[in-house]
Amino acid sequence: MAEFFTLVPGHLSLQSIKSILSQQKSLVLDEAFLPLIEKSCATVQQVINDKRTVYGINTGFGSLANQTISTELLKQLQRNIVLSHACGTGELLADEIVALALILKINNLAQGYSGVRKELIDALCILYNKGVYPCIPGKGSVGASGDLAPLAHLALPLIGEGQVRFEGQIISAVEGLKIAGLKPLELAPKEGLALLNGLQVSTALAMQALFKTELLFETAVIAGSLSVDAASGSDVPFDMRIHQVRGYSAQCDVAAKYRDLLAGSLIRESHRSCSRVQDPYSLRCQPQIMGAVLHQMRFVSETLGIEANAISDNPIVFAEQGDILSGGNFHGEIIAMAADNLALAIAEIGANAERRIALLIDKHFSGLPAYLVKEGGLNSGFMIAHVTAAACASDNKALAHPHSVDSISTSANQEDHVSMATNAARRLYEMIDNTATILGIELLAACQGLEFHKPLTTSPKLSQVYAKIRAVVAPYNQDRYFAPDLAIIKQKILQGDFCYEDY
Repeated sequence: MAEFFTLVPGHLSLQSIKSILSQQKSLVLDEAFLPLIEKSCATVQQVINDKRTVYGINTGFGSLANQTISTELLKQLQRNIVLSHACGTGELLADEIVALALILKINNLAQGYSGVRKELIDALCILYNKGVYPCIPGKGSVGASGDLAPLAHLALPLIGEGQVRFEGQIISAVEGLKIAGLKPLELAPKEGLALLNGLQVSTALAMQALFKTELLFETAVIAGSLSVDAASGSDVPFDMRIHQVRGYSAQCDVAAKYRDLLAGSLIRESHRSCSRVQDPYSLRCQPQIMGAVLHQMRFVSETLGIEANAISDNPIVFAEQGDILSGGNFHGEIIAMAADNLALAIAEIGANAERRIALLIDKHFSGLPAYLVKEGGLNSGFMIAHVTAAACASDNKALAHPHSVDSISTSANQEDHVSMATNAARRLYEMIDNTATILGIELLAACQGLEFHKPLTTSPKLSQVYAKIRAVVAPYNQDRYFAPDLAIIKQKILQGDFCYEDY
């Protein structure tokens, strides 16, 4: 039986979201919010009863906002906006992204600021709980007015249109509704616009990317520590005194991880009194580099933690005062900037790891056999594995170009500055894959480097990492097909097998 999570609207933490998704918990709404939802609906209905003109309820949309719509056409208006705005393109978003977008949209609507019925919110909950995920193309949003096209695709199944994915198979929305035990809804005034206005898709994309980046960060600290030992590097640069005088908490926290991971290394003790006084920056400055990465990740986490509970609809219903106000909370600038910062962090994780691979395969620096293999010439070892890492690192540098500085005017210049938040978040996944590739190569290279230090061993904690890798990938005594080994390690990275807390 599925475990249930009681959603208290407006109080959804990132940790709760991780738990809901990873444990596939079903959602149930806190009934205490029902009066707010009902009062919000009543406020919308009062506008219609009073024959007041309010944007999104009885007007056109965007630059057509000055067109008043008659009362008998209001339901058609809401259906039309969903149909006309569902014009996305590109590959479909993964189920994990769509599931998170549903959670965020439910959390948004259930706070009672959108004027939608509980019936609609319940339908979204049922789709999520049953695993019936709307098919959402990845391209089509400029991040203001919210994620209109993607969210229109999310809304389509509610009215019996479009397609859904169930257990990996794409089926019609009508079939999906039957599986969920639902019938198509007739949208009430404002409901179509409330479904479409919002930043839940760009937020979901950025949030899942953050969760994956956290795994890259954890792996990079472990891989970097292994590389220090494999390259006979020093642990002196990780001394806490160095980092305390710099003053950044993230840098201090990262340095502590390196100290802990390297503690007890027999390899380190074997060359503690050697003549080399300083290591290259890619080894020596890891706390400074990875500390900056962690600093950015914490900013992104704080931002998305707020956005998870933010009201990004327009107009917003303030039922207590009977007001419906038009504003701009749908503008995704802060998400775009957060995604841009995350892109920088991902790129730097990969860039520094690529440099460490280059050091390991260079016999003049590492003191290890060229390209980490015996009988060089006959064997090429990690020569082209490093080239792959370099290609991925270079790709990331182009992908890291900021999207938040871009804007294209739309809707006859009514929407004349947009955020590009969805594009900013969507490109992160290619960067994550690139960086997982680089880190996978570094882990394999560092473990191969350790082979040449035997019988000396690395630290107890890093020895556990070495053993985990050797359980699935054997040492390279001669050249062999490399890609399958890398695929295995990449999978382990992205499923969280190399987290500091586990060692």
